[in-house]
Amino acid sequence: MSARYELHGSVAVITLDNPPVNGLGYETRKGITEGLARAEDDAQVKAIVITGAGKAFSGGADIREFGSPKATQEPNLMSVIRTLDNCTKPVVAAIHSVCMGGGLELALGCHYRVAAPGTQVALPEVKLGLVPGAGGTQRLPRVIGVENALNMIVSGEPVKSEVLAAIPGQKLFDKIVEGDLLAAAVAFAGEVAERRPLPRVRDLKAEHREADGYFQFARNTVKAMARNFPAPAKCVDCVEASVKRRFDEGLAFEREQFISLMMTPESKALRHAFFAERAASKIPDVPEDTPTREIRKVAVIGAGTMGGGISMNFLNAGIPVTILEMKQEALDRGVAVMRGNYEGQVKKGKLTAEKLEQRMGLLKTTLSYDDIRDADLVIEAVFEDIGVKEQVFKKLDEVMKPGAILASNTSTLDLNKIASFTKRPQDVIGMHFFSPANVMKLLEVVRGEKTGKDVLATVMKLAKVIKKTAVVSGVCDGFIGNRMIEQYSRQAGFLLEEGCTPEQVDRAIEKFGFAMGPFRMGDLAGNDIGWYIRKRRYVEKPDMRYSKTADILCEMGRYGQKTGAGWYDYKPGKRDAIPSPVVNEMIEKHRKELGITPRKISDEEIVGRLVYALVNEGAKILEEGIALRASDIDMVYLTGYGFPLFRGGPMCYADTVGLFNVVQDMRRFARNPHADPSFWTPAPLLKRLADEGKTFN
Repeated sequence: MSARYELHGSVAVITLDNPPVNGLGYETRKGITEGLARAEDDAQVKAIVITGAGKAFSGGADIREFGSPKATQEPNLMSVIRTLDNCTKPVVAAIHSVCMGGGLELALGCHYRVAAPGTQVALPEVKLGLVPGAGGTQRLPRVIGVENALNMIVSGEPVKSEVLAAIPGQKLFDKIVEGDLLAAAVAFAGEVAERRPLPRVRDLKAEHREADGYFQFARNTVKAMARNFPAPAKCVDCVEASVKRRFDEGLAFEREQFISLMMTPESKALRHAFFAERAASKIPDVPEDTPTREIRKVAVIGAGTMGGGISMNFLNAGIPVTILEMKQEALDRGVAVMRGNYEGQVKKGKLTAEKLEQRMGLLKTTLSYDDIRDADLVIEAVFEDIGVKEQVFKKLDEVMKPGAILASNTSTLDLNKIASFTKRPQDVIGMHFFSPANVMKLLEVVRGEKTGKDVLATVMKLAKVIKKTAVVSGVCDGFIGNRMIEQYSRQAGFLLEEGCTPEQVDRAIEKFGFAMGPFRMGDLAGNDIGWYIRKRRYVEKPDMRYSKTADILCEMGRYGQKTGAGWYDYKPGKRDAIPSPVVNEMIEKHRKELGITPRKISDEEIVGRLVYALVNEGAKILEEGIALRASDIDMVYLTGYGFPLFRGGPMCYADTVGLFNVVQDMRRFARNPHADPSFWTPAPLLKRLADEGKTFN
């Protein structure tokens, strides 16, 4: 049983005990109702306390039951709360640490609530594309006021218990308790044991002086901020129902919205992303109890944009960093950029001046490898050239202490080859950060054929410390993200040849939900980077066709924002992309040279070609074992490439469309007279799953 029952004198204590966060799974719900029945039947019991074991009161639904019959099996959470409503003896919720989702709804069903300071309180269902489904939208406005409740429900963000307790007139907490919470809750239960009538949240009124105007304002605000997500607007509707309908009617309305949202593609995508993030940290052949190495000092080779950004992640986590460069000017420039980034955060109020100095105080700089020899982890962030990497890793092999982890930030190069430059390939791993490295959540962790399991486990653990979403990739050219984005970029180039302009392609894919289209992305990253990779491809893969427009653009010196001109024009000091007549003229000229008559291309075709280029390459990566699971590919694209969260990532989106339909569209694209038919040959895994009516996830 996941709920313990014991007597403390005349007070029965029901303790939720379902690690790690006392999720309200079937056994826990059953234990609560059985405990309540036992207490009701015992004449000696005068009051009841419900609390949580370990590090949480309750984190809400048990995610291990999502999608299974147990999730809704009786007693479901609504039935548990109904039992609380009908209980004839006072029930006190003793809340601590974490009280979220269904856990908060459970507490709101109790007659009284006492809480420890620092408790994180939230209704985070909106982050899964849902509204609270067990009365949260009806009860919370009744205890902390309509506006406070709506802000919590729409944002899904946690608020500390003492902040909520300070709201004038609040009825959420009867007491904030320092010290022994359970003892205080039992004593409080004894004090209220004889009080009647029993106070119920459902009997309170939710009121707002100008309800119509307020809810219209809230609805307009929410729709503007979350236009691709239906749940926030439904949260407003539900809270409005708490004011305008009788309690049971509001409860029924909330449940209707919960069930309807559960079926939306947006909620399915958000739930997919939620589970995908958790799955990404699990590596089948690396047990969770694998011993890890201690990382107390980090060294970074290179003080450029990547090196500086990488360093900031560790400084933010309180880990000392030494940056090594070949020239003092490069070091000074890199440190100045880092300080400037921190100063920008101070100006925005996201960081204190004291924290800035604290973090910069953890930074050392050097021109000598001798000064980094005692680092536990060294990350190379030098120019993307195998010859340069060879020099660096041979030197690291020579100077670094035994047991140090040697990591490369390479984005495309062969990690096994890099590891072969050392006599300790078991200590070599890829840590591919995404630019800007101090902002982007994704960390591609590249596992070489000889990378030690303890090294992999250490880096995965470290990723959490520096607040990154780590996804494991095998070794191939470009790993997961860049290997796929290359096909996306190739297809974007072909669209230009056939009749599109850069702004039309970008506009279509941004309307689909991408943070940035391929041409704006190229200008931001630097078009010369892609040019360098293509030159290598022309030698290594002469049969792979690219549009020459990107090469011509680079030959014109239009590398992007850093040169003030790329696919777009840029005004000095501005990042606004202005369509370029010069570029469009270049594309038209190149099109004529190829003998192509431009045609009108729909946004639907643009999106299909770009996204299915990702999907098809993703299927190859999956079948080759480069990615462990389809959801890992989705995490790479959601956290590193601006793929729209409400669509769940490329593989999830393909599942939503239906793999049969994806294959049919690819065959249609292949019939285009200017297409490379081999590009649109479905990957074997994609074809097999489509034929069998299956999905990636």
